[in-house]
Amino acid sequence: MPPFEITSESILLLAEIERSLGRYEGLQRPRPAPQLRKSLRVRTVQGSVAIEGNTLTEEQITGLLDGRRVVGPPREILEAQNALTAYEQLPEWNPASRDDMLTAHGILMSGLIKRAGKWRHGGVGVLQGTRVAHIAPPANRVAGLVSDVLDFQQTDTATHPAVKAAVVHYELEFIHPFEDGNGRIGRLWHTLILSGYHPVFLHVPIESVIRERQADYYTILRECDQAGSSTAFVEFSLNATNDALARTLTELAPSPVTPDQRLDAALEHFQTRTFSRKEYLALFPGLSTASASRDLRKAVDENQVQKFGDKAQTVYQFRSG
Repeated sequence: MPPFEITSESILLLAEIERSLGRYEGLQRPRPAPQLRKSLRVRTVQGSVAIEGNTLTEEQITGLLDGRRVVGPPREILEAQNALTAYEQLPEWNPASRDDMLTAHGILMSGLIKRAGKWRHGGVGVLQGTRVAHIAPPANRVAGLVSDVLDFQQTDTATHPAVKAAVVHYELEFIHPFEDGNGRIGRLWHTLILSGYHPVFLHVPIESVIRERQADYYTILRECDQAGSSTAFVEFSLNATNDALARTLTELAPSPVTPDQRLDAALEHFQTRTFSRKEYLALFPGLSTASASRDLRKAVDENQVQKFGDKAQTVYQFRSG
C-alpha cells in the first residue's frame, strides 16, 4: 500500500466534497447543457496542457473542439487535440487496467514522442530549473510499480475514492512510467478514478484549478518525495477537487423558473388535452402545491387555460390558438 495518512484537514475536505455531491443530488443530477459541457471540457484540457507549458487559450481549444482551423504552434495544437481525444474516450477505460493506461498515454502523446503508449526503457530525472528534483525508479521496475498502484486503487475498499485518486496521481508522478507525458496521464487517471466514484466528475475541471495553483502543485510533489509519503499531496488534491466541484455546481444550478416559463413548458407537454393540478406538479419536481395553484389561477385569469369541474375533480385545458 502506498504510504500516506488521512489528516484532520483531509477529513474536513472529504466532508465538504460529500456535501457538494449531496447538493448535486438535490439538483436531481442535471447533465450539463451541451454548451456548458463543452466549456467544462475545454477548461479541463486547457488546464492540463497549460501546466506543461502549452500557451493555447480556451478560445483556441474551443475552436479545435469545434473542428475549426486554429492558428498556433503545431506541437501545441497537437497536444491539445490529443488531450481532447483522450478526455472524450475517458469513460471507456478501466482505472485498474495497465493496458488502458498505455492506450491513454498513446493517445495523449501521439506524434509528440516516439514511445507514446510504451513504458520508458531508461533512467530518468526530473529537472526543476537546472537542478535534478527527482530521480525516478529504475525502468525495469516501472511495470510492476504501476501494477501495484492500480491494484491498490481497485482492491482497497477502506480508503475514500477521492483520496485514492490523489494517491494514484502522486504515485504516477513518482514512478514516472513514461519518457514524457507523466503529468498528463496522472491528471487524466485522477479524473478517471473520480468519475468512477461519481459521474459528475466527468464534467469537473480539476485540472483547471491545479493550473491556477501550479507552483504549489510542483512544490508539494517535491515535498512528498522528500517525506516519502503523499499525505500533503492528498490534502492539496482534495482542496482542488472541492473547489472545482463547488464551482461546477454553481454553473449547474438551475436559474429560477418563472410562472410563465412553467406554463409554456406545460403547454408544450399537455398541448390541448386536459390535465389535473397533480399532473402539472409532476412536471416540476420541487414546486409547491400553492405555487402550482397560483400558476394555474394566473393562466385561467389571463384566458390561457380553461378550468372544468370543482375541488378534487378540477381539470385544466390550454386554449387552442
